[in-house]
Amino acid sequence: MNVININEASAKELLGYYQAKLDEEAREAKKAGKLVCWSASVAPPEMCVAMDIAMVYPETHAAGIGARKGSLDMLAVAEQKGYNLDICSYARVNLGYMELLKQEAMTGETPEKLANSPAARVPLPDLVITCNNICNTLLKWYENLAKELDIPCIIIDVPFNHTMPIQRRCKEYIAAQFEEAIKILEKVCGRKFDYDKFLEVQKQVQRSVEQWNRVASFAQLEPSPLNGFDLFNYMGLIVCARARDYAEITFKKFADELQAKYEAGQYAFGAAENEKCRVAWEGIAVWTYLGHTFKTLKKEGAVMVGSCYPGMWSLVYKPGDMLSMAEAYTKIYINTCLENRANVLKETAEKSHSEGAVMHLNRSCKLMGFLNNEGGEYLTKELGIPYVSFDGDQTDPRNYSEAQYETRVQALVEMIQERK
Repeated sequence: MNVININEASAKELLGYYQAKLDEEAREAKKAGKLVCWSASVAPPEMCVAMDIAMVYPETHAAGIGARKGSLDMLAVAEQKGYNLDICSYARVNLGYMELLKQEAMTGETPEKLANSPAARVPLPDLVITCNNICNTLLKWYENLAKELDIPCIIIDVPFNHTMPIQRRCKEYIAAQFEEAIKILEKVCGRKFDYDKFLEVQKQVQRSVEQWNRVASFAQLEPSPLNGFDLFNYMGLIVCARARDYAEITFKKFADELQAKYEAGQYAFGAAENEKCRVAWEGIAVWTYLGHTFKTLKKEGAVMVGSCYPGMWSLVYKPGDMLSMAEAYTKIYINTCLENRANVLKETAEKSHSEGAVMHLNRSCKLMGFLNNEGGEYLTKELGIPYVSFDGDQTDPRNYSEAQYETRVQALVEMIQERK
């Protein structure tokens, strides 16, 4: 792939470059006989990266396929194999993709759906690692991957937090599993774990997270120089490269650009007067209709400035402290009680000065979707702001209606204007 001048490139150019570089590194690792791991998005990559294992993230890969309008082919393969429509579409897209890669490996011929897919090519894994801090579907999904491919599966079991703050016994339980994962990696890799490199990787994660949070903070400014949908676009690197300096470099450049933009009087929609109102978004992005969801809001002058979703990767902890790292990976807001979850949503709306909220009732992600109406009612009760909800899906385009979404956004803007 082409070399890029990091100092002269824009954040957008760096984003595209590093996303492609990660995929290329995984392909090259496979060719060289090195290990490749498929990982859940909020599973800890620190141990694998410390052992020089190439990482691939099926959720991000599936989102990319959906954004490029290629998810239906992968969904069809999964459904032909018997996976139900009610299963997470990330899982179905990935399981369909895995099946096509398996067919290619067995026959030596590339299936038509794979050849015509807009998906970035990634290799089959040699092991998988998952974590149930965002949903339990991930456990069965990755168990299926491991069974189908006959490869090791590392599972980090994270208890649901029915009370806050996080109890010490929960942190100890998770930290013990980190140590067990290290033992498994030593066996898989055939060498001792490098704790010195592990510490350096942990430090890198913290630098990446710091810059990610710095980018997100610009949405709190009025008018906002940051369109919140850009957080969705840049999210790929906080998921896939937080343990590498790729994420830190890109986010620092983006934050610097936003700072310069704000100081020059340039905002998300151009001039300050184009920001008619500010809204929060709760839920995963509709990757198959990302442009439509954004443009519909922009048409109404509604800037998306607050979302709890990108904050799931605000994994702040003290490097070298396993209990601190364990707490970071269990403190994900959707892995906590309704009271804490509602408070996180309220804090997000308050800090971003949101005047209304859009709630994505996601057919694929029950944990993200089922409590959104309760969250909206809490915002109305505590902050007095209106909310609307719409039916959708993260990567299955059949579960989304453009007309419904447009109508709901228009209704929200009208309620915000009436309140003003």
